[in-house]
Amino acid sequence: MSAGDGAPGKGRWRTRPETAADVAAVRAVNLAAFDTPLEADLVDALRADGSWLSGLSYVAEGPDGKVAAHALLTRCEVDGVPALALAPVATDPALQRSGAGSAVVRALLAAAARRGEALVLVLGHPSYYPRFGFVPASRYGIRPPFEVPDEAMMALVLDDSVPVPAGTIGYPAPFGI
Repeated sequence: MSAGDGAPGKGRWRTRPETAADVAAVRAVNLAAFDTPLEADLVDALRADGSWLSGLSYVAEGPDGKVAAHALLTRCEVDGVPALALAPVATDPALQRSGAGSAVVRALLAAAARRGEALVLVLGHPSYYPRFGFVPASRYGIRPPFEVPDEAMMALVLDDSVPVPAGTIGYPAPFGI
């Protein structure tokens, strides 16, 4: 098992890379977690896009072995320098606040670090993502190509031996940006 794995009932979740058998369950979790199908459709579109990176879509399994949470990293760039975009992150609403979402994000970030990735970007809740080490991207001179509150656009440096690029984030085409 990967980092963060364990018995779900004890605040620990089994996390692993998504498999082909998980595709429908991942879609179902994203549909349940969000008010619209946009995030589920985004995951499906990213699967078919060149930004999809094998092994960087992770799930957390619930006590019953079913997908409880999902997190995805895809290729993006900052002024032409490769980076990763963390989006979406979804947890089955019945299991939110149980640690499943945090477990899958931690496992996914660890997998990216093991692969030698240097930088992860996320547009998300400023009260949630700092627990993983994310800070406002503006501290590095990184900005999104659209207007958002500064504290919502965040960056996590996975490898501090690599210079952090400054500039505008370029998202994969399925993001529609």
